[in-house]
Amino acid sequence: MTGLSDRAKQLIPKSRIVSFAHWQEAKPDIIARFQAADDTSQYLSDDDLVALSAAMPTGYATLNTALSEHGLALTDVVKQLRDQAPAIVDEARAGVLEAFPNILEPGGGLYPPMRAEACWRDFWQFLRCITYGIASGQTRYTSAEGLAAMEELYEELKVPLPAMVTGLKGIKSASLKRLPAEAHSRLAPYFDHLIAQLSAFLD
Repeated sequence: MTGLSDRAKQLIPKSRIVSFAHWQEAKPDIIARFQAADDTSQYLSDDDLVALSAAMPTGYATLNTALSEHGLALTDVVKQLRDQAPAIVDEARAGVLEAFPNILEPGGGLYPPMRAEACWRDFWQFLRCITYGIASGQTRYTSAEGLAAMEELYEELKVPLPAMVTGLKGIKSASLKRLPAEAHSRLAPYFDHLIAQLSAFLD
């Protein structure tokens, strides 16, 4: 965290996107798996997804049933997004650079390069958190307190919010295009929830 202000250093550990406190009817061992993955900034593992499918909490079962109507298994959707995360982030990054062609130049919002790299890492983290929501069938998977800290952190670091929102919309587009069109209406709300939360930072 070299070069960061003391305020930024204080806010970083508090800037947690996801909260598991109010997830419906999920057993403690399932919540523990999500929490362990989030604590280490990891996507859910295959073992995590096997345990989740065996436990079948309400949100998971509901979304899994809806997706099965289109020949999809929920675990397969989450695996596909997880395994294609680098390509999805690359596509979202390309969209940001097209929309903001000078953003990497001196004076741009993602200059010097270390700021840009932090932005692309955030894109990867955004998708990770969205996959948690999808895997649990919880569209409202975010932490109000964590997002409030994140908003303060972005303000402190002067993060270019329009570019971040554009990137998050790009993550949605790049993710859904890799999945059957028939399932888009079922999966879009998980992306839209985080887009709405991040867009509120612009107000």
